[in-house]
Amino acid sequence: MFVVLEGIDGSGKGTQALFLHQRCLKEGITSARFAYPQYGRTPFAEAITEYLNGAYGGLHEVHPKLASLLFAGDRFASRGQLLEACQSNSVVVCDRYVASNLAHQAAKLPQEQRDAFIKWLTSIEYSCYGLPRADLTIYLDMPVKNARKLVLRKGARDQHNLFSDEEQGAYTALKADIHEQDGVYLAACRQVYEHLRDEQIGGAWVSVDCLSDDDQLREPKDIAEDVFNLVSQRLPGEPRRQDRLSS
Repeated sequence: MFVVLEGIDGSGKGTQALFLHQRCLKEGITSARFAYPQYGRTPFAEAITEYLNGAYGGLHEVHPKLASLLFAGDRFASRGQLLEACQSNSVVVCDRYVASNLAHQAAKLPQEQRDAFIKWLTSIEYSCYGLPRADLTIYLDMPVKNARKLVLRKGARDQHNLFSDEEQGAYTALKADIHEQDGVYLAACRQVYEHLRDEQIGGAWVSVDCLSDDDQLREPKDIAEDVFNLVSQRLPGEPRRQDRLSS
């Protein structure tokens, strides 16, 4: 089962992807974990790092079609590993995938141009590059005002190597990259994400609320329990199992 964690910047995708992967291993369910972009690992990711740090211009100075090809190429670079992981594990967990590219780049466009762009980019990612579609995309629903506060707490971001235990380098020394700095832009990203979810673009989508009924941030471990339950109840048949890990 190929599971993707999506949401606007600051919604906790990386945390929840790690929690889900670790929970699967603890339950004896074979699992692999991926995250995109692959900072420090591909030529595309090198260019993405420069783009996000503003080396090619501001947020709206790089056309969405050009920027999106960097992110799509970075995924294509690991296509073989991703397909192999899906063949040999019951659960493959991914922090960001095609939907992140769709949301962040379509958000730069006027509303009336977004559907055509989404059709164009999904054709490149799934048809031209032959990337697998997710079996389930879990959308972490976080309001922009809360997400921005969490982004500003991060500082420089460290990404972990997807294919070994070594760490990748931090991709930015900025408090927020060019995608994260603009609250209006993040609101547009959230709007596109909701459209992708409502239209079930790229496969099945479900939402998990990041706020409680009284508008307080939920504990990450509580969100993780919801995420695991959504995945475990959809696992087809008897999952591949390895020796159960002790807690």
